[in-house]
Amino acid sequence: MTLAPPAEAAPELPVAASEVSLRAAGARASAGRTPLWLVLLGSLAALAASIPLVYLLVRGTESGLDRIIETLSRGRVLEYAANSLGLAAATTATALVLGTAVAFTLSRLRVPFPRVWLLASSLPLAVPSFIAGYGWLVLVPSAQGFVPSWLLLSAVTMPYVALPVAAALRGASGDLEGVARTLGRGPFSAFFVATWPQVRPAAIAGGLLVALYALSDFGLVAMMRFPTLTWGINAAYSASFDRAQAAILALLLVVMALLVVVGERSARGRVPRGAARAVAPRTIGRGMLVALLPVVAAAPVVGVAIPLLGLTTRLVQAETLRELDVPRLLAAVGSTVGVALAAAALAVVLALPIAALGARYRGRLVSAIESVGYLGHALPGIVVGLSLVFFSLAVLPVLYQSVVVLVFAYAVLFMPKAIGTMRSGLADVPTSLVSVARTLGDSPLRAWWRVTVPLALPSVGIGALLVAIATMKELPATLLLRPTGIQTLATELWNRTVVFEFGAAAPYAAVLVLIAAVPAMVLSGIRSTAKEEL
Repeated sequence: MTLAPPAEAAPELPVAASEVSLRAAGARASAGRTPLWLVLLGSLAALAASIPLVYLLVRGTESGLDRIIETLSRGRVLEYAANSLGLAAATTATALVLGTAVAFTLSRLRVPFPRVWLLASSLPLAVPSFIAGYGWLVLVPSAQGFVPSWLLLSAVTMPYVALPVAAALRGASGDLEGVARTLGRGPFSAFFVATWPQVRPAAIAGGLLVALYALSDFGLVAMMRFPTLTWGINAAYSASFDRAQAAILALLLVVMALLVVVGERSARGRVPRGAARAVAPRTIGRGMLVALLPVVAAAPVVGVAIPLLGLTTRLVQAETLRELDVPRLLAAVGSTVGVALAAAALAVVLALPIAALGARYRGRLVSAIESVGYLGHALPGIVVGLSLVFFSLAVLPVLYQSVVVLVFAYAVLFMPKAIGTMRSGLADVPTSLVSVARTLGDSPLRAWWRVTVPLALPSVGIGALLVAIATMKELPATLLLRPTGIQTLATELWNRTVVFEFGAAAPYAAVLVLIAAVPAMVLSGIRSTAKEEL
């Protein structure tokens, strides 16, 4: 153990030793007692995020156990639940298999233009599921039921598996796979024996997002006339004066989502540690290459190319442009952009203290606050919308059908996107710099605001953009909570497709894709700049 030098000798320390001392002091501060002010801010943010679920629990259980059992035992409800579970299971399995195959093909096999193919495989993320459904209905109006819903949901969610698995493959050790190859196993067999255990957590985490997306989807399944729980919740809320049934169905959907989250955590496991030796892409024959490239192209074609083809065919028709209500379209654009910016700002404000706690401190209280902050991952949009309808009517009727409640719903739903990104950015800020600010007389709050927040601004901006993109595409909560007379691009598109006015819906779909692409391009620019700086 080395003793620290006396105070008067401090100026003679080498620069490197001073830096080590500052970092050690910062680490001790980070591992120390959690600041009370940060705990209070994080608790308030977590409390706000829990309002929809807590109030929904109160609303759903006040009907009594007999009413709950009677509602859940109805044949129609059982059909909704079975359809939701079946669709989520089929979509998740397909996305896992297809996403892993795509990631393996692009990471471990030598294909022409691999970056172009990787970009193409991520394009379905930019197209909302209901726009994909709209594009298919334009070309195939008879498409409806389980199969179209399953195929389209699998296509638009496949990148949730392919992208993290591809990233995990780049960092996976190749030693065991090389040993398996020397023992006579082929490339695919060696991959599943040696490498799959290393990338399985990433694949299962992506599968969780796919399952939650499939459970919570409303626009696509409604367009395809496939009744799921989200469809049943909307029907119960819209067609009945007794809203208790809608609350009970919403609670059932939440329970199913939470079970998926619990199952994902138990199945994820730990990543086996090994030497990080990169595996060079393997050259394959032309025949295998021709057979594999359609697998890589399947999701972009089904989820992007064909829907955009349907959208384009409607846009080029003369009557579509002739009947376009330009002021109404511009009003929808303004509403969409306005609520997206407001939701991004509120989500960042709520997520910042939770992300700061998760990045710097440990403990049961911090874990509880962070877990509640991520609750939006397990809350479908229609559930959040319905619970806030009940809450605003019972507690704050003056805010019912107001922009305030709508923006708050967006913030609760998409705050996890901001928390995850900002947590990483805050964790990368050296604690030694905060310690220096403290030695200069700054309070903990002032030092955090002056030092940590400016250095973490890129991650804050990325989180805000992710929330804005998700807000622009959100449909079910918007349908329930939007103020009277205010329409977004998503709701205008929905209102026209439900009455099969595909031509009138085309301009709104096209503008929505273009508007959502702007923050996506800004986001890619921020990430590129960050990589260059690193």
